[in-house]
Amino acid sequence: MPLIGCASRTTVQHTAAASRPAAHAAGSGSTAAATPGSVAQAKPAASMARASAQSAPSGSGELEPPPDIFDAQALDLEFWLKPRTIDVIRPASGERAKLLYWRDGEIIESAYQDLCHLLRDVNGKETARIDPKLFETLWGTQAFVARYGIDTPLEILSGYRTPASNQKLREAGVPAARQSLHIEGRAADIRLANLNSEVLGGLVKSFRQGGVGFYYRAGPRGGWIHADTGLKRTWKG
Repeated sequence: MPLIGCASRTTVQHTAAASRPAAHAAGSGSTAAATPGSVAQAKPAASMARASAQSAPSGSGELEPPPDIFDAQALDLEFWLKPRTIDVIRPASGERAKLLYWRDGEIIESAYQDLCHLLRDVNGKETARIDPKLFETLWGTQAFVARYGIDTPLEILSGYRTPASNQKLREAGVPAARQSLHIEGRAADIRLANLNSEVLGGLVKSFRQGGVGFYYRAGPRGGWIHADTGLKRTWKG
């Protein structure tokens, strides 16, 4: 069951901690705004208190909080009603922005446009409108872990891709589906510094908003998590 439904109103006020990008997303019309739907009740206070005392960092420096606590279905209604500010960084372009994009049941159109620009195809130099449900998952993930002291920007490794860019990745041997949802603006590859990728992927999966791919890689930066708004499915690549 989707966590959030959509309405049709938008507002125009925009708050950002970073300067507004020069280019904005293509397209016109109002953006769907989120309204909380059915959510599970919060877990007992004792369990949440246990989660706030995170386990010690592993040898790789990653925080490994209890996976059973990192479950979006434990969120109460109040979580989804508060204003939504998302802090994102795009390593490929060196951009970072902290944007208030949703408040009082409405998406702030100008901030949404800026987020679409940040998730643009950096290689193909094209921007497309991103599925608002994807931003729900991205914001929810970041806001959830911030409750336990993980207050770092969400790294967007890949957002929208043009068909040409997607094909180039396939030819280079990068895992990219032929009919990737990146092409439709419905997917993002993400990472959170110092958070175990297995836990991050498990949290994203618990939002039940679409597909989740686990891409494990060796090295100081590790792998990444693919999140999309397609059919609910899980895979490892």
